[in-house]
Amino acid sequence: MHLCTGLHGRRLIESCGLNHSKLECKLVTVQWLNYHHLLYFWTVARDGSVTRASEKLHLSQPTISNQLRSLERSLGEKLFSKTGRNLVLTETGRNVYRYADEIFSLGRDLMDSVRGRPTSRPARLLVGVVEALPKLIAYRLVEPALQLPEPVQVVCLEDKSERLLAELSLHALDVVLSDAPVPPGVEVRAFNHLLGECGVTIFGTPSLAPAHRRRFPRSLDGAPFLLPRHNSALRSALDQWFDSEGIRPLIRGEFDDSALLKAFGHAGVGLFAAPSAIEDPVRRQYGVQVVGRIDAVRERFYAISVERKLKHPAVVAISAAARQRLFVS
Repeated sequence: MHLCTGLHGRRLIESCGLNHSKLECKLVTVQWLNYHHLLYFWTVARDGSVTRASEKLHLSQPTISNQLRSLERSLGEKLFSKTGRNLVLTETGRNVYRYADEIFSLGRDLMDSVRGRPTSRPARLLVGVVEALPKLIAYRLVEPALQLPEPVQVVCLEDKSERLLAELSLHALDVVLSDAPVPPGVEVRAFNHLLGECGVTIFGTPSLAPAHRRRFPRSLDGAPFLLPRHNSALRSALDQWFDSEGIRPLIRGEFDDSALLKAFGHAGVGLFAAPSAIEDPVRRQYGVQVVGRIDAVRERFYAISVERKLKHPAVVAISAAARQRLFVS
């Protein structure tokens, strides 16, 4: 019989519905991660092949391959897939690699600290950025975290909202930046923190903008237009506004990636919309002109966290700067 002691032991026993005063309890088992296996996996993933990892670790290739299989069995998931002769991380493998990278980085810092060497390790901010969020908005939101007195290392992960919220629920992210609140029906306990809102500006190249600036917004009827895909809050808001105004633009393209959309706009394929909060940087970066502004179409931006009240200093700085500077009307 194994006796669980200490706070963790009591919690394990209580979670099993057992009486702590009785030692005739069921055996509580805990699964432990084999960190040697994790090190071999991390080295293979970082160096790109079992061959290079074996040279670095001074182990045979069969030994490393066997340890990788043992790790996959213990996790119950495949970590690599083969593409020709190359090993490619699976989605689970990428997630495990992020954790392993953090674990071994902390280990190096621990050794430096014990030996009296300065670690110079900046605080980390793990940010999830929803695909539909304009890249310039994402940068302007995160920028205040980089200006804090203490250095901050920002790690950005861009993905679909559902995947980022799943990562957030596992505490693999500190915050998710989104153009929409947590959708109803998502089984993730998270809180929406409104950072601010603004109208949208319509942009076009110097060859397109003047003709469609006259009689705006009626001039948008039949105008070549580039739009986000239907899975974005901006697309829904624009579609509703077009319907209410009886405007039918000629849709020349639909995009998941906001930067790609603007690249097509820069090439003169069509007009496009972007948040008015980044009007000046959009004009400068893409060489476009303002066609007009639509205040009735509102873009809202959120910081989503597992905390009711924001606590991470960098996330607090992001929220404060957004409300005080970025989205000031």
